[in-house]
This record gives sequence, structure tokens and C-alpha cells, in this order.
Amino acid sequence: MQPTIRLYDLDFSSLRSLLAEWGEPAYRARQLWEWLYVHLAADFDQMTNLPKPLRERLAAETTTGALPVVDTARSAGGKTRKDLLRLADGETVEAVLMRYERRRTACISTQVGCAVGCPFCATGQAGFRRDLTSGEIVAQALYFARQLQAERDRLTNVVLMGMGEPLLNYESSLAAIRRLMDDGGFNLGQRHITLSTVGIVPGIEQLAGEDLQITLAVSLHAATDALRDQLVPINRRYRLDALFEACYGYVERTGRRVSFEWALIEGVNDAPEQARALAARLVGLLAHVNLIPLNPTQGYSGSPSSNTTLDAFTAELDRFHVPYTLRVRRGAEIQAGCGQLRQRQAR
Repeated sequence: MQPTIRLYDLDFSSLRSLLAEWGEPAYRARQLWEWLYVHLAADFDQMTNLPKPLRERLAAETTTGALPVVDTARSAGGKTRKDLLRLADGETVEAVLMRYERRRTACISTQVGCAVGCPFCATGQAGFRRDLTSGEIVAQALYFARQLQAERDRLTNVVLMGMGEPLLNYESSLAAIRRLMDDGGFNLGQRHITLSTVGIVPGIEQLAGEDLQITLAVSLHAATDALRDQLVPINRRYRLDALFEACYGYVERTGRRVSFEWALIEGVNDAPEQARALAARLVGLLAHVNLIPLNPTQGYSGSPSSNTTLDAFTAELDRFHVPYTLRVRRGAEIQAGCGQLRQRQAR
């Protein structure tokens, strides 16, 4: 019989209830939790302070939910790696590890595919398959944490910026975040977690009331409805006025700065007029703009903005005192953009 209970899908209360049903003393739940989230054990035989009969029952009736790797791509300098991970039903998701001077950041997925359909995104080009469970989201972060632990290093940041739209898989995404934050387990600081959304207004409003100090990142890419309708089709449902009203409300409720992501596409959204429109939207808002030259994909003909165009765009932001960072593309040579490795496997 195949194990049916995936332990990464259980919060601590559910894990404690499971072991209580099995007649185990209460402290066994804490021991197992620490093996999963502190020691990062993926094999029950490693859990040496659990009695052998319990380990055997765990192996027979449960699985940790650790994900096997299908394919890996590494950048030439070794700073970025993308792994394609297989889920229990045979579906695959991508996760990326980015090494910076002081940070080790895992970019993880929340859905298999994506229903939003942004034309420049490989995941959007592939369509939507299903939501991930909270445990499948957590397992991606723990996958890289386990590798880093073996190198005497540690995972410092997690960004929910991979495949899918986290706020369209709200409950699982929030449960995963809380599990990674748990101070008796993985204990990742709230401010080291970023959730990225294309602008699901009800989700942003709900997130504002969660009493969390995570970072909200909005994939904006255009500052006028006419252009954003083309680049981010969900804009036809949640217009920019409503989106920015939700962002202002988020800042007011949480005190946290909102990040806006902008993929710069030559001749599409990189004109000075768009920079001025963006500056007008940000008046009075605690915000920061991340400018990222487009990661080209096979299904989209656009190309990253030239240096000359970038200079003109950022000059406008400087003129209006908009805080921004021009990001270096990470992993372009290994197709580290969202959905690209999965797309390669599908061919």
C-alpha cells in the first residue's frame, strides 16, 4: 500500500493529532516536527530518537513529501540553479536557488502552470494544471535548504515568485508561509519572505489583514490600463485604480513597503511616458520598483530593453524621485525565467 499521508501537508496541530491517534505520547510530535523542519530529515531512518516501531509505521503509512529532482540547470558561475521537481501525481514544478553575497534565496512555485496567461511568461504560455498543496510549496524550500545544509550553509530568503499565482491558491500559500515561519521548526523570519502577485485585489486585501510582516511584490509591468491589459490579462478584471487602492490599504494596515516588479521589454513598456505614468501612480505610496530586463522565452517575440532605453526610463524615475533598483538578470543562460525549464522538458 502506498503511503497516503504527506507530513509536509500537516501543520503542527494536525501532526500532533495524528500521533495521538496512533497512541504516541505528545512529545513525539515535537520530535518529529524538529526532524522535518530543523534537521531537514527526508528519511525516517535518520530520526534516531524515535522508536523503531514508530519509524516503521511512519514509513509504511506516511511520506515526508520530499520532492525528487527531474532536471537541473546551473548558470556558468554557479550562482543560480533551477531544478525541476516531480510531484506525487507526476506533475512537475520549478524551483530556483539564487546565491548572493549575503543571501541564499529560494524562488518557489505555488501552482502547476498558471491561469493568468501573461504572454511573455513561459508558465503562462503553458496554461494551468492545478494548485499545489501547502506541503508541496514547503517542500521546494526545504529541498534547497537541505542542499545548503550539506554545504554548511543555510537558506536565508524565500520568494513565492515561481510558477503560478499565490493569491489564486491563497489558503495553501498562506499555510506554507506560516509553516516556514514556525519558530519551533524552520524558523524563517517573516521579513525574509516575499509573496508576488499579478494584482489579485481581493487577495491583497485579505493578506493585509493576516498580521504578517512579509513583503508584498506586485508584478506591474505597465502603468496604464491599455498597456497592462495586453501584458497582464487579469488587469481587465482588476483595473489599476483598484489595484493601487488595495496597495495603499496594504501599506496602511501593515506598515510594510510594497515592491513593484517591472519586466522591461524593448519598445513595449520602456518608454519615458510609462515611467512618468508609474511615478504618478506611486505618489504618497511607500513603494520600491524593481526593474528587470525581460528574460526572453520561445513563445514571446519581445526582447530586453537596450541600455540606451534603460537610461531614458530610469532618468524619468530619477526626475520624480521614484526609488528603484535595476536588477541583473539571474540565470538567463539557463532559462531561469518562470516555466522555461518545464517547457524544455515538455518538448
